[in-house]
Formats: sequence, structure tokens, C-alpha cells
Amino acid sequence: MTAAASAADAGLLPQEIIRRKRDGNALSAAEIESFVRGLTDGTIGEGQVAAFAMAVFFRGLDMAERVVLTRAMARSGRIIDWSDARLPGPILDKHSTGGVGDKVSLMLAPLVAACGGFVPMISGRGLGHTGGTLDKLDSISGYNTTPDMALFRKVVAEVGCAIIGQTADLAPADRRLYAIRDVTATVESIPLITASILSKKLAAGLQGLVMDVKFGSGAFMVEVTQARELAESIVAVATGAGLPTAALLTDMNQALGRTAGNALEVREAIDWLTGKSRDLRLDAVTLALSAEMLVVGGLASTAADAERRLAEARDSGAAAGRFQRMITALGGPADLIEHPEQHLPLAPVERRVTADRSGFVARIDVRGVGLAVLALGGGRRRVEDRVDYGVGVTDMLGLGDEVRPDRPLAVLRARTESAADQAADAIRRSVEVADERVSPGPLVRDRIGGR
Repeated sequence: MTAAASAADAGLLPQEIIRRKRDGNALSAAEIESFVRGLTDGTIGEGQVAAFAMAVFFRGLDMAERVVLTRAMARSGRIIDWSDARLPGPILDKHSTGGVGDKVSLMLAPLVAACGGFVPMISGRGLGHTGGTLDKLDSISGYNTTPDMALFRKVVAEVGCAIIGQTADLAPADRRLYAIRDVTATVESIPLITASILSKKLAAGLQGLVMDVKFGSGAFMVEVTQARELAESIVAVATGAGLPTAALLTDMNQALGRTAGNALEVREAIDWLTGKSRDLRLDAVTLALSAEMLVVGGLASTAADAERRLAEARDSGAAAGRFQRMITALGGPADLIEHPEQHLPLAPVERRVTADRSGFVARIDVRGVGLAVLALGGGRRRVEDRVDYGVGVTDMLGLGDEVRPDRPLAVLRARTESAADQAADAIRRSVEVADERVSPGPLVRDRIGGR
């Protein structure tokens, strides 16, 4: 081995890569790719992974480094190739940074499919105070959130959409890095969040992506400036990696829709799809994100054209039909749309949460609402915790809504009276009532990238 080769190998030692980032240096593509290989094959220990994550947390990564890290993590496992499927439309997806009551994916995937897109959506479970799309789908009797790849591809091709969980061979480097970030207080690193989200999306073989980056009291990024920074990072890195992407900054200072809790949110999504009831905020955010997907995917030339097509697919029942076909194809009941009450669990204790005074909802601690659902059993405190799919909150009032003795702040579904008592107190503490009606801010604060 030559001296030059020996020096190059020494430069790829994990501790040398960590040291260079610790000291604020930009890492080369070779250094980043070497570290990701070590992440994947286990030759880099957990202590070194934690040190790398902390170095990035404090020193950051420039855009070029983020692109290389994202691509390397995407290539650490299977890359889904859709070319042999000969799909007659673009392969599109949407990703949300998480919120309370966010059941948009359940309506958006079949809605976009009904407009000609193909949506292979790989989703996650609840994290902290926020709900997870997979937990919602797990509340449907028989639905398989972990099908094999052959079935996943078949459902996407035949129905136009399928929502499942991350497979073991999809971006395994990200799975290991995230698990260590979760226990080392480095989750909030924007470069690492960017690489984590996009590595899985690139591995899914997408041709277009729309990000829903939330801000407010129920979001992980409370301040809109933080949300904008994350959105700009994701759009820039995705574009640099060859994935057309747009992002919307959406408000999470009130829950999205009128429900929070897994089976309850599925029921609200079904009501939206069938036209039985449609919360205006949920409707607006779903259509805005879906319209971006159609434009990014070349299925519509303008947002106005996209919204017209989406409204037609929603109102005609085409989207509801796609949803039912997806549920059935992945093992769920064939009559879920017609008889959701027969297939979705519902906790027995119903409790109206009344306010101490009349007035108008002036402020909501949405994180507090999410934690109340978590305390009822609707989420996980630890990975191994079991979720109670039948608990949660319905009929939630939003900002500016009138509060009267006959109009409660929310209605709880709980397993026991004592659990309902505690959750009711938490909801009351989370909602501020005032004499004057407030005007909520715009649902979509900004748009980044895309058209």
C-alpha cells in the first residue's frame, strides 16, 4: 500500500470523520458514504454513531453534504424500481412532519389516485404527542400494514395507492441512525431530519413529492421560522437528489379536523370521502396538498385546474371507491365505507368536556390535546406499548368557535370514568376561552419550491 493510499484510508476512519465534523469541516462524499456503509453493516459502533449525530447537531451539514448523506442512506437498502410496472401515471407521495388529528393521508392517497397518480405511501407510527398514519390503519380490522413487496406493488398498480409501513430493507441506515438520535437528544437536527425523510422517499422510487411542514403549538417545529428552514432544506436537498418537490407550511395551532384518536380519525376520513361531513379546515388542507401533488406530477397545469379535478373526484365518490379498494386489497373489510361502526373499535365511556364559561375559543395548546389522547391510551410512551385504537377526542372546537353550555369543548371516548376525568381536565387546561372572537391565521402560511 502506498503512503497516499494509507493516508486516504486513515481519513475514512470513523473517528477521523467525526473529528472533522466536530471541528466544523465539510465532509467529502467519500467520507459520508464510508460512514453510511459502516452504519449499515454494523462496523461502526453506537458510540461513534451518537458522536457523529451530536457533531452534526452542533456543526450542521451544508446542502452538498445533505444531498450526499440522503442519497447514501437511500442506497443503503432496497430501491423500489417501478419501471417494469409500466404505470400510466406519475409516482407521487406526500409526507407530513406530524400533528394532532392529521388524517390527511387517508383521504389524499385515494383522491390523487382517482386523478391519475400512483401513490406508494410508506408511513410511520405515532411519535410523542402526534398520531401516526399506520396506527390509524391498524385500527381497521384485518388491514395489513406490513405486506410483502409483491403485494404492495400489486395494490399500487391496480388500485393506484397503498399505505404501508417501512420495510426492513428500505433505507436501513436511516433506521439505525434515527434510533440512536432518538435517545441522544439529536432528533431536532434539520440536516438529519432532511436526510431521514428523503432517504426513504428516494428509496420508494418516487417521481414527485409534496411536504406538509407544520408549525404551531401541536407541531414539532413550533415557530414558523423553524418550519420554513426545514421546508427549504427538504426542497433543496430533494431537488439536488433529482426528486421534484414542493412544500407547504401549514398551521397546527388547532387540531386538524374534529377528531384525534386512531379509529375516530378513520371514521372522520370516511365521512369526508363519502360526503357525510367535511370539516372546512381538513378539507382545505387536504385539497391544497393534493393539488400540489397533481401539479408536481404533471397531472394538472395549475393549482386551480388541480383543485377542480380533485373536487370532482371527491364529490363523485371516485376517491371513496379507491379507498375501499385499497382497504380490501390489503386485507380489510369489504364494507368498511358502508358500515364503519362494525369494523372500528369505540371505547365505551363518552364524556362531554364543558368549559367553565361561555365565550369563544381564543387559544389551543394542541400539544396538550395530543398528550391527553396519549394518556387515554391512544399512543405510545415506549416503543413496546400497546395502543388502544378506540379512545380519543371527537367534536373538538376550533379557534374562534363559540363555547356555550350546550356546546362542549370536545367529547371524549375513554375506557374508564377515571381516565375520562383526567383527560377532561387536560382538555380544559389546553383550551383558553375569551369574550372576543379571534380570527385564525391562514391555513397555508407559505409555499416553497415546485411550480
